[in-house]
Amino acid sequence: MNIILFGPPGVGKGTQAKLLVEEFRCSHISTGDLLREAVKNQTPLGVKAKSFMDGGNLVPDEIVIGLIEEVLKPEDIRRNFILDGFPRTLPQAKALDALFERLGISLNGVISVQVDNEEIIRRLDQRRLCRNCGAIYTVAQLAGSRQCPKCGGELYQRDDDKPDTVRRRLEVYQQQTSPLIDYYRQTKRLTKVDGMHQVAYVHKLILDALYRDRTSI
Repeated sequence: MNIILFGPPGVGKGTQAKLLVEEFRCSHISTGDLLREAVKNQTPLGVKAKSFMDGGNLVPDEIVIGLIEEVLKPEDIRRNFILDGFPRTLPQAKALDALFERLGISLNGVISVQVDNEEIIRRLDQRRLCRNCGAIYTVAQLAGSRQCPKCGGELYQRDDDKPDTVRRRLEVYQQQTSPLIDYYRQTKRLTKVDGMHQVAYVHKLILDALYRDRTSI
């Protein structure tokens, strides 16, 4: 099953993607992770992407499409994957459809996770990451600790998780991604899921939608 998880930053796409990976034994392609890895390794694409990411702006399409194409080259990945965090604009969606056609990929559906903006800002402001192992926590889980419970590494807040930057990210997202709703709805691939619920219930809603759509094919 090939799925796109769609929605603004902070709606829980990464968490839901991990649960779906367990369900379908598929590859998780997170464009955020791909970009951060490229930035960390200071690749040519990573250096270009960093200035956009730090300012809360979208990374140019050609950078992300190039990274996705590289990841999708192996045949086993092309047959069973979750794409998380892309596309975010109508030109990206059309470029992605062209890439899928070129690689012979059939897309089963687009799941749009819906969460209100103030809840997104609250969630991201409370998120902390480990510099060493990459684990993600909320402030409430840490009970005041500044060290990772798993490995003892330093915990930090990403610059693009701070409230002012999140507001800017959401403004950019809403301006540039609203046409995607109509695009995927018109091509009968869009399913909206309420992401305001607990993680397990959101996962159930996603599974219900996917199995329902697969049964109807």
